[in-house]
Amino acid sequence: MNLIKKFIPYYKPYIGVFLFDLFCATVLSIIDLVFPQFIRVLRVTLFLEEPDVILKRIWIIGLVMLVMYFIRFLCRWYVTYWGHMMGAMMESGMRKELFERFEAFSFSYYDTHNTGEMMSKLVSDLFDISELAHHGPENIFISVVKIVGSFILLIRINVPMTLCLAVVVLAMAVFSVSRNRKMRETFSDNRKKVAGINSSLQDTLGGIKVVKSFTGEEIEEKKFDKSNLAFLESKKDNYRQMALFHSGNNFFEGLLFVTVIVAGGVFIAKGQMTVEDMAIYALYINIFINPVNVLVEFTEQLQKGLAGFGRFCEVMDTMPEIVDKERAKKLTDVQGVIDYEDVSFAYGDEDTVLDHIDLHVDKGRNIAIVGPSGGGKTTLCSLLPRFYDVTGGSVKVDGIDIRDVTQRSLRSFIGIVQQDVYLFNGSIRENIAYGKPDATFDEIKDAAEKADLLEFIDSLPNGFDTLVGERGARLSGGQKQRIAIARVFLKNPPILILDEATSALDNESERYVQDSLEKLAKGRTTITIAHRLSTIIGADEIIVLGNNGIEERGNHKELVKTGGIYEKYYRMQLGKL
Repeated sequence: MNLIKKFIPYYKPYIGVFLFDLFCATVLSIIDLVFPQFIRVLRVTLFLEEPDVILKRIWIIGLVMLVMYFIRFLCRWYVTYWGHMMGAMMESGMRKELFERFEAFSFSYYDTHNTGEMMSKLVSDLFDISELAHHGPENIFISVVKIVGSFILLIRINVPMTLCLAVVVLAMAVFSVSRNRKMRETFSDNRKKVAGINSSLQDTLGGIKVVKSFTGEEIEEKKFDKSNLAFLESKKDNYRQMALFHSGNNFFEGLLFVTVIVAGGVFIAKGQMTVEDMAIYALYINIFINPVNVLVEFTEQLQKGLAGFGRFCEVMDTMPEIVDKERAKKLTDVQGVIDYEDVSFAYGDEDTVLDHIDLHVDKGRNIAIVGPSGGGKTTLCSLLPRFYDVTGGSVKVDGIDIRDVTQRSLRSFIGIVQQDVYLFNGSIRENIAYGKPDATFDEIKDAAEKADLLEFIDSLPNGFDTLVGERGARLSGGQKQRIAIARVFLKNPPILILDEATSALDNESERYVQDSLEKLAKGRTTITIAHRLSTIIGADEIIVLGNNGIEERGNHKELVKTGGIYEKYYRMQLGKL
């Protein structure tokens, strides 16, 4: 019931369509109920007249029925088209809500949730919700009207017979409700298992190059088979419950006909019912059984829809960890002064990654952060654009706590170039312009030139309109990295974060990319995370971040002279050269 209460408000934007849909459903039900009454009335009126009278009036009756069924045609069209459209629009709106909620989550949510499962909630779950949104109220309304209407008309024909049928229907309802909970459990389990398949598929296809390079096809097939067979087992339970549910209800439907024949025969023998009335009764039984069948099928649909809606609500009821304050202001005119004041951070209940870090960066300064893997370098930089929130202390830009400004305005002044460049499946032009969609072609071209991309782009048959493929699969690592740099050039932020931007490149690509990065960093406050110390020798200040926080700081020459951790790293890399 809680899920249904949460579901009802989604009808509000379409209340006009919804109410007229129910009106048309009412007309459909009334017309279906009227037909047997036509026969019953004609049997005791017109059909007892002389043949000439019958022939004269039957055409009028036929015309009335033709108009009636034309109205039924119009109502059926509206219910089928606009009813489904209403469900589709609700589905679309809910999908938009879900997508926006996914976007609102911080990185910590994605650290613990699989993309395949999220896609399952975004696509397949919402389809069942759409079907429920349309057919649910309509089927219930039509069925209730027909069942109540049929009972009223049947009571007028024969009260004892109708009471006999009511007993069978009551037993049928008790049976349906008793099986309902089991069906819901299996549908909910189905949804989880489908999400498992999507998760496995996304994981395999996303890493297909690794799979093939390590000949891991058999490993991935076994992983997929595990989730696939788990889904099959879940479907077995589901179909077992469905089979019991439907076969049981079919048995009760047959019991209704048995009741009509046996009880009708008894009442005819006692002179309490005519053969003609029993024939009309049989017609109404068919009308009565149809909505009962609809309700039975709806029960299955309800469980599917509620299972999907339950998973939808799980996401919508999860509040993003990082949200703007109610009175958060827009950050403007950023100069680029950065302060980490007594900053601590831990991922959930895990051990602290950063502990009481103090760091000041003046406007336009270029600082580098080095240290062992897992020492918190990337985490420290991720706190600046507020991808995660500090668990202690504060991060400030131009003296303003970043928690007091909107996330959007904060991130608009920060440019990030990462080691693992993500390019969207579109053209080079679209990927460069991602941070500034309204950029002119001249601005895009200028950014590409600053990133040393023009010569490469000019060599392509389609130039800036060349498609890069999924995740930039058609480009080399250096080319992708320079597109990412061009993207930041176009954005033109005063603060720049370079997260191991050249560590995955060959020496020649690194030289070109490093030149582009030096151009990009000029005049900006820059924080560079680097493993290759040769790329940060010219930094204004180098921070050595270790398990005990900031362990060393100074420029390259100063740190080499101290003979500490940095000097050790530097000598190790020289030894490898």
